[in-house]
Amino acid sequence: MIEVKAETEIAATPETVWQVLTDLSSFPAWNPFIRNAHGSMAVGDEVHVRVEPSLHVPLRFHATVIEREDNRRLRWRGEVLAGWLASGDHVFEIEPLPNGHVRFAQRETFGGLLPRLAAKLLTREAGRGFREMNAAIKARAEAFA
Repeated sequence: MIEVKAETEIAATPETVWQVLTDLSSFPAWNPFIRNAHGSMAVGDEVHVRVEPSLHVPLRFHATVIEREDNRRLRWRGEVLAGWLASGDHVFEIEPLPNGHVRFAQRETFGGLLPRLAAKLLTREAGRGFREMNAAIKARAEAFA
């Protein structure tokens, strides 16, 4: 298993960050990593995602929402073609901080044959994408705050 994570502090409420995170239709306007996403964010439902790594080779997958705690945590699990080939368990967390800000963190645990074969590339690209997305959600949430 390969785990990639990134976090940032955001000067906004958990509700504001949650609204930005779960408004899938707005992703093309602000999200440099997950360029498109659509579907339902209810537990058991599917989200269809298009990720654009810096290699300019879009990756499309569908993920099932397996955990949702409004304003705190969202988790989905997806596969590319089949779980044995490539899978990911992605968690977004919003943690209130004493200063009125939040810590926004995302992490993904990758499994399957392809992630093992391309571990260094995957770690680099996913890490970069997570950091870029975190900076963008920070900017968008703080603009609404």
